[in-house]
Amino acid sequence: MNESEQLPKKQEQAIIALISHRTIEEAAKASGIGKTTIFKWLQDDTFQAAYREARGKVIRQAIAQAQSACSEAIEVLREIMNSSESPASTRVSAAKTILETSMKAIETEDLIERVNRLEEKIKNRRRS
Repeated sequence: MNESEQLPKKQEQAIIALISHRTIEEAAKASGIGKTTIFKWLQDDTFQAAYREARGKVIRQAIAQAQSACSEAIEVLREIMNSSESPASTRVSAAKTILETSMKAIETEDLIERVNRLEEKIKNRRRS
């Protein structure tokens, strides 16, 4: 859904409620909109697109918050790993977490690169 398409105010309220509550029933009660109406709106392509876009924004914000805490988390793990006061098992666990996280990051970067190369090949074949 592009920004020029505006939903009615009630539908915007429903989307906010859907994002803020665990169930459709809770969202309906909180927004003052009937559960049946929300279910009907969820079948509408325009409403679905707006709802997906709103959920995506929430997820992207959560990811950004998690990413901003990564440096602090690694620092805590380093402190535990390097602390002579930490039990050996705790130090090993911290070291293992750092290594596993690093390996997963490398694997993810490699996969992203491979997917990008494959997408480029597909694009080039379509042009030919």
